[in-house]
Amino acid sequence: MSTSKLPAYEHVKAYVKAKINLGAWRAGDSVPSESVLQEQFGLSRMTVNRALRELAVEGLVTRVQGSGTVVAQLHRILSTLALRDIHDEVLERGHAYARQVILLESLRANAALAEILKLRTGAKVFRSALVHYEDEVPIQFEDRHVNPAAAPHYLGNDFVTQTPASYLLEHAPQTQASYSIEASSPRQQEARCLRIKRSEPCLVMTQRIISGLHVASLARLVYPGKRYSFGGSFQL
Repeated sequence: MSTSKLPAYEHVKAYVKAKINLGAWRAGDSVPSESVLQEQFGLSRMTVNRALRELAVEGLVTRVQGSGTVVAQLHRILSTLALRDIHDEVLERGHAYARQVILLESLRANAALAEILKLRTGAKVFRSALVHYEDEVPIQFEDRHVNPAAAPHYLGNDFVTQTPASYLLEHAPQTQASYSIEASSPRQQEARCLRIKRSEPCLVMTQRIISGLHVASLARLVYPGKRYSFGGSFQL
């Protein structure tokens, strides 16, 4: 899990919050039992219990005597777009998903990247670039920079079988995230990998994920405008 200096129970809270924020767990879904979370995180029952109690106080889960813990029905207005793994989106539509790893490397952060990731200029940063496919059609180019302090073994993962988003969810659970979406032209490599012209408009999401004390990753997600649209909803 994350190597940050957060209290142990905060790691459990961050994990549960990330699952809810990404849409993996929805209102009414069961949260793993205290014994399951205890084994998963290697923590005491008391520590896990504290995490679930605090989540209940925050209104994110509901604890039912004898029935366990479930994701709560949220009564506040949510205006954020769920940050979901595109692998899950494609499968939910009943289509075939695939991905291609374009690049995995370690590099030194320039001043701009270092400022965003809260690192010193020249610090080591991991980078991955992948193309995601739906029914053999490329629908997303993902260019992601990762802070080694949040996920030190990131480059050692097999991204053929697990997406970067899924890996980070497990090893650097998000405690905060921000994003922006704009219409933009693709860069040369992005256009080539997405099989489009550079003049074709794209939707570009810039996404920053924080895990505990670290800015865990900065991702540029490029979607061909004719093949993809963002959707969201408000909950009252």
